[in-house]
Amino acid sequence: MIFTDTHTHLYSEAFQEDQDDMMQRAINAGVRRFFVPAIDSSYTPAMLDLKKSYPDQVHLMMGLHPTHVKENYLEELDHVQEMLDEEPFVAIGEIGIDLYWSDEFREQQMEAFHTQIQWSIERGLPIAIHCREAFDEVFEVLETYRGSSLNGVFHCFTGNLEQARRAIDLKMSLGIGGVATFKNGKIDQFLNEIDLKHIVLETDAPYLAPVPYRGKRNESAYIPLIAEKLAAIYNTSVEHIAEVTTLNSTKIFGL
Repeated sequence: MIFTDTHTHLYSEAFQEDQDDMMQRAINAGVRRFFVPAIDSSYTPAMLDLKKSYPDQVHLMMGLHPTHVKENYLEELDHVQEMLDEEPFVAIGEIGIDLYWSDEFREQQMEAFHTQIQWSIERGLPIAIHCREAFDEVFEVLETYRGSSLNGVFHCFTGNLEQARRAIDLKMSLGIGGVATFKNGKIDQFLNEIDLKHIVLETDAPYLAPVPYRGKRNESAYIPLIAEKLAAIYNTSVEHIAEVTTLNSTKIFGL
């Protein structure tokens, strides 16, 4: 049984003291494929080092995280473009819009989102979308590219059924993680109305650990706990969840 974590920040400072042990726990739990999104240029060396240490298991994305779109966002976008030219990345991400903390750089976030989507289309790469308090803005951007080759994952999907269906209509799969195990997570109430072919598993480690580890550091080793929750929601086996979601990830990322 092979699990895939489609969104995990394995290079995070949270794993600085035990990265190898953390990776081994995940591998022992059956997680064999790790898709690792970027944040900004300061993390690029750690990402490349991680890839060197786990060349067969780790697959890197490149992009500028919306909460890191600041005054120097054009320089950061230049870095993203340079790295895309130099290294074989499997996706552009995580990119999107986040208005939870502040809307000061809303227009710059929109611009950066557009720019990176255009690069994804030009390069034939999927995207990993970050959306927080910004569904209307994210959909406004995505609608611009309706009918194009754009596809990817709506990472950490926390919307409602209507928003889920709209994301799928725009050729996005839904990244489902620890929130599905939360009592107030809400997505477990309608997820069985979404065909499993549109679902991929993720942890967003070290954030959003599933129950019973909620509030603690998340790890890719907890992917089976999310799969167990989805097995209950879809009234199927964990093995089936693992098989289908891994197949879905393969179709998205081309690996």
